[in-house]
Amino acid sequence: MIGKIVIGKSFGGCVRYVVNKKDAEILHGDGIRMDKPILIVRDFDLQRKMNPELSKAVAHISLSWSEVDRDKLSNENMLAMAMEYLKLMGIRNTQLLVVRHNDNHHPHLHIIYNRVDNDGKTISDQFQFKKNVSACKEITVKHRLFIAKDRDKVNRKALKGSDKIRYLLFDQIKSAKKSSKDWESFGNKLANAGIEMVFKYKKGSNEIQGISFKSGEYIFKGSEIDRSLSYGKLNAFFQDISVHKDSTKINLLEREFSESSLGKGTFSESSKLTEVLEILFAPTFSPIQAEPEPRKKKKRGTGYDEEQSQGRGR
Repeated sequence: MIGKIVIGKSFGGCVRYVVNKKDAEILHGDGIRMDKPILIVRDFDLQRKMNPELSKAVAHISLSWSEVDRDKLSNENMLAMAMEYLKLMGIRNTQLLVVRHNDNHHPHLHIIYNRVDNDGKTISDQFQFKKNVSACKEITVKHRLFIAKDRDKVNRKALKGSDKIRYLLFDQIKSAKKSSKDWESFGNKLANAGIEMVFKYKKGSNEIQGISFKSGEYIFKGSEIDRSLSYGKLNAFFQDISVHKDSTKINLLEREFSESSLGKGTFSESSKLTEVLEILFAPTFSPIQAEPEPRKKKKRGTGYDEEQSQGRGR
């Protein structure tokens, strides 16, 4: 099960979209008259006047399930899970409207609730993203609903807004990662696709702690797109490639030394490995030349150097 939350200002537009949709079924209403859409809107607006300082009183939630679970999703079961979801989200004591839509291949419903509760108090929207993820996961596990193990199976055509961009980034970043050998080539491929890497550094140092990906006005942490795209996972991935490449070089050089030594005498395995490592890890800079020996001092006042003073003539 997946939930998406939108906060807005107009009950009229939201109610008309949800109720007037083709094949829409009203499953539940609380604190509102459901005879006509205009009456639903009036009742929502009447209660919002109890808290006029709250400009965005409209909360719209869409809950979606996998097509795999269609046989489990009667109207009664979907409504029960919707009410369970609201309880986990801490949404209570307010006006509600729950409507099921049948215009898509995957089962889904819409919840409209008033952020001005029955006592005129504001229902907070803080931490709703985390609460939403937690509630959906708990209900999915509890009711043994389908869990996609691979993001590749998600229906891209049904996505909208930021969700659509996030999955588009996932596809592009995954492709760039697969064909990259290091951070530099990875960054170049992303740049060609219009994606910017934004690194987060530890305060007061050059130590990288995290990575985000930016596309136009959207920016997501790597771990928000997918756990495999966190900085730690990506860095480990490119380090593994580097280690494998160095190991391949060593094996290749060992084989070349082994083949070249045939008919020319044999070397011990340790000496061959030493030569291989010396070549592989040889410094690229020129070695420092030894300084010339200092000129020997002459004895003070004689005009002869030390060798002459020992009895040797010119």
